[in-house]
Amino acid sequence: MSSSDAAATHPLESDFGWTLGVVAKAYRRIADDAVNTLPGGPRGYHILAAVSDGQPPSQLAIARQLGIDKTVLVHLIDDLENAKLVTRQPDPADRRARQIVITGKGRQSLRRAREKLDAAEAELTTGLRPAELSAFKDTLAQVARRTHTLADGIDDC
Repeated sequence: MSSSDAAATHPLESDFGWTLGVVAKAYRRIADDAVNTLPGGPRGYHILAAVSDGQPPSQLAIARQLGIDKTVLVHLIDDLENAKLVTRQPDPADRRARQIVITGKGRQSLRRAREKLDAAEAELTTGLRPAELSAFKDTLAQVARRTHTLADGIDDC
């Protein structure tokens, strides 16, 4: 048995927590590098992505969707607003609530960050065939949706 065969059958490689941790750590490193110019880094990126399509969400809806404490979210949105990447507008249905609207500059920043993340993801998944990558992403999204629902209300700040 060659050393590469031995490595492929190492018990840790069948351990869900270990493999998930290795991938998450590598992704966090390359993703942080890809979005570090945005206010709030990865969180800023996720806020921009959350407000980039459809009806502008409220701050509360963003906090729930992203699992970010409401008070922390206010500071992140302040930073994005100061950078002119988003604006706060009164919600026509509830004047007490504020909708977060992405600006043109915010869309450009989001597009550039997405391009960097795409390149980082390609680096991380080198060697996977397109069908394998698609299946991996689909399965991971399914697990994330279920986990996000189960973790609703848990703040990961």
